[in-house]
Amino acid sequence: MMDSRLRNAALAFSLFTLLASQASAQEAAQENGDDLWPCIQRKVPELSLPQIWNGPELPEAAADWSTDREVSDLVKEISQRRVPLDEAEQKIRDFAENLAPEGHDDHLFMLARGLFDHMNRERSDVMAGIERYTRKQIAFADSVRKETAAVDALERNPQADPAEVTRRTDALTFNTRVFHERAQSLTYVCEVPTLIEQRLYRLANTILPLLSS
Repeated sequence: MMDSRLRNAALAFSLFTLLASQASAQEAAQENGDDLWPCIQRKVPELSLPQIWNGPELPEAAADWSTDREVSDLVKEISQRRVPLDEAEQKIRDFAENLAPEGHDDHLFMLARGLFDHMNRERSDVMAGIERYTRKQIAFADSVRKETAAVDALERNPQADPAEVTRRTDALTFNTRVFHERAQSLTYVCEVPTLIEQRLYRLANTILPLLSS
């Protein structure tokens, strides 16, 4: 009997925190004007070039950065967050130093445009993934609530099989814990778009002083 009361108390607490977690996510979504955006950070689906580039206007030819193998490879390499920023900045400086005087700035413009296009797209993909994750969490929370009601009814049934009650209670407790772990992971994932934006801004500002004009 004591084990049953303890399980019920633990389950009730888990359900309470689950509902509180979902309510917090929904409140954040309402503040952002988007039912699927759970992050505290304001939702900005895409960046604009002036947000990260304070230099001269990029020429139209810079949009063809992907056709330059060296520029394209460098963009893909230094945009990765696993590459330390100091190392990425040094790679930019090394790249600029090895450029021929003719077309020097044009290549740096292409690098700036490439970083913006690549990392802005990556950031948008991460945000779309967060919304997909949120949709799954909402469905998961609904299923946990329904199973909670079913287990509660089962426990009140004097003819219920105790083994079945224990099995479903344990499964429900496990799923509630999984929900919380996923919610905690989402908190960290919400930081990723901001980290990408900050990295992009820093890399773009590394390019600026390397321009010859």
